[in-house]
Amino acid sequence: MILPVFKLGTLALKTLCKPIGNRIKKQAGFHPKFRQSIINIAQANHRFTTNLQRRIYGHATDVVIRPLNEEKAVQAAADLLGELFVFTVAGVAVIFEVQRSSRSEARKEEMRRQELEVLKQRDEELAIEIEHLKNKLVEMERLNKERGFGSVFNFRHPKGNDIETKDA
Repeated sequence: MILPVFKLGTLALKTLCKPIGNRIKKQAGFHPKFRQSIINIAQANHRFTTNLQRRIYGHATDVVIRPLNEEKAVQAAADLLGELFVFTVAGVAVIFEVQRSSRSEARKEEMRRQELEVLKQRDEELAIEIEHLKNKLVEMERLNKERGFGSVFNFRHPKGNDIETKDA
């Protein structure tokens, strides 16, 4: 019962994080201190990606990289923050699901181990019981040899008192 509710909650959270990410993008440029912080983040990201692209394509990396203008930097940083929020929520949901699944598997494995232990104990008890039955069978065979063949079928040996004879 909890699994479908959890899956539905995760889906709802993923669905809600897209509008929240868009809201972050819109609000990113309005607060002055926050705006300057995201501009700095965007400029650092721009320098990093430009240097990385230059290395990949084999171009010189010691050239001066022109910074983005303020509006492009705000837009790039807002996009980065929005996507970072969406991926963070999705990543946390995946990590939580994996942990939940591993706990569930651990519980199942523990139950299997306990069942196996019960079966082993039952097997040992049955082996002991079989050994007891073998001992009884050996004892019965020994007694049969001592008593003779007639005792196998539990025949009574007639005695003088048991048989009544009538003289007619």
